[in-house]
Amino acid sequence: MSYQPPIRDMLFVINELLGLEELLKFEQFSHVDSEDVAGLLAEAGRFNAEVIAPLNQVGDQQPSSLDAEGNVIATPGFKNAYEQYQKAGWTGIQFDPEYGGGGLPWLVGIANQEFTSSANMAFSLCPMLSQGSIEALSAHGSEEQKALFLEKMVTGLWSGTMNLTEPQAGSDVGALTAKAVPRGDGTYSITGTKIFITWGEHDMTENIVHLVLARLPDAPPGTKGISLFIVPKYVVNSDGTLGERNDVRCVSIEHKLGIKASPTAVMSYGENGGAVGHLVGEPHQGMRYMFTMMNNARLTVGLEGLGLAERAYQDAVVFAKERIQGTAIGSHEPVAIVDHPDVRRMLLTMKSSIEAMRALIYLNAKSIDEAHFHPNDQIRRQADELVAILTPLSKAWCTDLGVELTSLAIQVFGGMGYIEETGVAQHWRDARIAPIYEGTNGIQAIDLVMRKVPMDNGAVLDRLLADIRSTSESLSASGLSDLAEALAAALQTVSDVTNMVRDSSPADKLAGATPYLRMLSTLVGAWLMGKSALVASQRVVAAQGSPEAAFYEAKVATARYFITQTLPAAMGLEASVRGRVDALMAVDLDQY
Repeated sequence: MSYQPPIRDMLFVINELLGLEELLKFEQFSHVDSEDVAGLLAEAGRFNAEVIAPLNQVGDQQPSSLDAEGNVIATPGFKNAYEQYQKAGWTGIQFDPEYGGGGLPWLVGIANQEFTSSANMAFSLCPMLSQGSIEALSAHGSEEQKALFLEKMVTGLWSGTMNLTEPQAGSDVGALTAKAVPRGDGTYSITGTKIFITWGEHDMTENIVHLVLARLPDAPPGTKGISLFIVPKYVVNSDGTLGERNDVRCVSIEHKLGIKASPTAVMSYGENGGAVGHLVGEPHQGMRYMFTMMNNARLTVGLEGLGLAERAYQDAVVFAKERIQGTAIGSHEPVAIVDHPDVRRMLLTMKSSIEAMRALIYLNAKSIDEAHFHPNDQIRRQADELVAILTPLSKAWCTDLGVELTSLAIQVFGGMGYIEETGVAQHWRDARIAPIYEGTNGIQAIDLVMRKVPMDNGAVLDRLLADIRSTSESLSASGLSDLAEALAAALQTVSDVTNMVRDSSPADKLAGATPYLRMLSTLVGAWLMGKSALVASQRVVAAQGSPEAAFYEAKVATARYFITQTLPAAMGLEASVRGRVDALMAVDLDQY
């Protein structure tokens, strides 16, 4: 089934809910206006629908392949599509114009990336990893390194990767053993093996810039002894031209449940004496530097959950409207399954959750823009703190929902959903990796309760909860009392549970971390849906008599469903958050 870019829904969030015009007043974005953004997104949507989306099922059926020389050949059609993608400038629209970027807000960049995540997640991972590498080098690279690498990466001529994981060290990055030995000329000899390297080897770009974590000879143990190195596939000469092939090789690619077109590589460094690497920043600061890339990736991985849920929802809606089965209550006439209440429940669960996810992720992106560029110091700081809170929610909640909602789409299809030819099963298989990527969702929950909830003695989260309370009061004043009451009740539950979490022992915090993240995420999603309802209810009056009136009425109805039906169920997790670690340890290991 074809992909239809949800541009109107996206523009509603960007312009009407989040106020793009506020960002465009910043000096850094003075060269663009909202009409430019609308036109750019329309073209990006068209491009992804026409060029990238048709290759989605092709990549599932004809994955990337590894030849005898260690070269990965991309899925047929991918290289040509990437060349078009790169030449059109989609790789760097949110990056610094000094290095060939478009200088647009992250809010616009994240919307552009949603198209590609929906159209073809496997394809989207290549520019996504490059984006994280660009962020890390922009923040921590030397001026010489920026001059040598950034422009070609921003413009997409070269791609980038992140190399953390080793066979003996999964999420425990501090256990890595890759080595970096000074070569005497300012470079380093890199040796070791890295696994699970997304797009670690391919033929779509002329060079691949690997960012590799490794240990110097005098490194202390654990994460405090990790340094970050640039290790290009081809050595880069001082004038920016490509030299000889570096001592880095792909020894295998994984056979996976989904995203089969995206080569997940096992990379070997230094089989023939050592790969040439360049130290980024200061020694032993690699983990801190890599988190610049990791946090970027966590937001865009959350976007993958949204993108695949949107694509699966579109397929489910088309099927539900076309599939004739059963009769309506009180009638003997056959009807499309979309007329059955339980199918409506599934579709509306998908639609409302997708809208909440999009609002959360886009707010996260807007907050990044404010943290970087707002002229007011205090607002910049508070925006940065909000990003810290929202990032684990965006990553974990949206990827969990990505799996749940793509599975729900299969359910709408019934038995046909389990048949690969319909294509909907691929969305679920592709989505399943996202809760594991970039720090598993359990790690996101731990980060939330151990680091983010206590930020500034709890003041950061308290500000967010106060904003939610204000929205509840506005809903009540606007006549949307049922939404106001449901939101206020959930807010009270989360506030009480948060106070309990703050006072809990570390072990009890960890025991309830995942259900707490789910509760808080659902509340934040409901808050944003409430804000959407406020905006849409005001627009309905002005739009009476036009097609836009139905659009805004649907926004209010969708928000009502999420706040009054989905939100209360999430609050049922309170007992799980309040449960103590003893309950998890009550079963002896030999009883499992």
